[in-house]
Parts: sequence; C-alpha cells; structure tokens
Amino acid sequence: MINRRRFLTISAAALAFPYESVAEPLYTWRGIALGARATLRLAHPDAKAISKRIAVEISRLEDIFSLYRPNSSLMQLNGAGRLDFPPFELLECLSIAGAVHRVSEGRFDPTIQPLWACYAEASALGMLPEKSEINRAYLKTGWERVRIGTSAIILDPEMALTLNGIAQGYIADRVAEMLMDEGLTNVLIDTGEFRALGIHPSGRAWPVTLAAGGEVTLDARALATSAPLGTTFDEHARVGHIIDPRTGQPTQSNWREISVSATSAAVADALSTAACLLETRGEIDTFVVQFQGAQVEDATAA
Repeated sequence: MINRRRFLTISAAALAFPYESVAEPLYTWRGIALGARATLRLAHPDAKAISKRIAVEISRLEDIFSLYRPNSSLMQLNGAGRLDFPPFELLECLSIAGAVHRVSEGRFDPTIQPLWACYAEASALGMLPEKSEINRAYLKTGWERVRIGTSAIILDPEMALTLNGIAQGYIADRVAEMLMDEGLTNVLIDTGEFRALGIHPSGRAWPVTLAAGGEVTLDARALATSAPLGTTFDEHARVGHIIDPRTGQPTQSNWREISVSATSAAVADALSTAACLLETRGEIDTFVVQFQGAQVEDATAA
C-alpha cells in the first residue's frame, strides 16, 4: 500500500503578522489542486469573488494536467499516444520539463509514469514489483522518444507521462499570472508549491516555515520542497516515490527533503525533485544555480 508519511512539506506562517496597517483583513481561500491542498491568501475587498475565479482556473488547469480526470489532456495523450493541437499550457510545461531534464542529465524525466504505475500497482497489493516487471516498465521510458510540437505531441507505443513533479508549481505560476493581469499584488498562492506575488499586505515578505525546521521569506518568489520518502511504496516507508529515470529504481537519497526557491514555481518544483537524486550539497547548488534566479534554501540530510 502506498504510504503517505507527510501531508504538507511546508506551511505558510502568514498569521504571524499583526494587521494594524492592513486596510483589509487577510482572506484565505482553501481548495484542492491536483490532489493537494491549495490556498490563496490576499487582502482585498473582492477577495471572495477573486478566489472563486481562481478556483475555476485551477479546475481548468486540472483538465489539462490531471492523471485522475479521465478526459484531461494528459490522460488523452497517455491513452492514445498522441494529442493533436495540445493546449498552450501543456506545451509550456513540457518545455520547462525538457530544460530541467537536459540540465539535470536525465534525473528529471516525465516519462517515468510507467515505472511509477508499476510500483504503485504492486504497492496496492502490499508488495514491491518483480525485477522483470520493472525492466518491462523501464523500456517504456525515455524523454528523447517524446515528440513535441504545436500541432501534436506524440509518444512511442506504451509510453505515458506524469507531470506530478512540475505541474503543481506550474499551476501556481498560472494563477499568479492571472492575478497580475488583474492588477493584484501581495498575494500568496499555495498549490502544493508556493508562489508569492509581491509581499505580505503588512509590508514584509511572506514567511514560510519548512517542515524540517527554519523559515524562508518570499518576496515575489516561489518555493518548492521535495522529500524522497514523502510518499512510499512499502509498509516500512523505506521505498520512496522519487524514481531515478536512469535506473528505474526509487532513489536511495541522502536527503530527507530539499527546498528550492526561484522566480517560477514550476522551475522550483522540478529542480527540487531532480536535486533529490544528487549526492552532495555542492552538487545540488551547482545544478540549481544553472537556472537564473534559482537557489537552494534547504537540503536536510536523511
């Protein structure tokens, strides 16, 4: 059985600030994005109406990225091996994924979905997959076999994609862009990964506490955290959900969790995932800074 040892990696400590200087009280909307808790924090006279529009936008994006909505764009692609005239958001997200794949030397690879499904199906039966099953799933992976174009995305037979290591961050970015287009500032978006649009209404940066301890302040930045054993496939919680695309095996990571900040939540999300496959803090820092504006906020050893 898949075992989720943590529900939230990081949580906003927004209520720590006094509000004497804030004209509007801080409003918090709560919902779900790709199966994770989502929140929106803002001080605005039309906060409820704004939040309703954001909920509609998140649902629209889930219709693109979800692996659980049978008619989502991603599920159509995985089912047919081809998606004609794919939505712009899917193309943009895959472009970011491709950049991280390249710089990470293959450590980030959305084509691991057959491997993930192999482990998840065995886990549902209280087992781990046989080596032969892993090998068969591994043969269905490989980013170089994905053909991406504005007219169509095409996969080789039996391949499938997962964007679970980037889509939550991407949705946060899209919500931020929607709010910016409406002229809003000083909003904290949490779709499982954080994106701060401006600062806290009190005039200070948004404070975010890390599950492993410590705090990161966000001023017009994003923050994402990955934990190799955050979700596990075995009853002893030793076989984690982050699979090394180069071997087909769950990573035996040196890290309890890694937090990365960047100007884009999608980039931070993908970088924190790939970084779990690196062995030293120096390697992680060298990898992350190849993306402009990105930096490691925390790397807690296992």
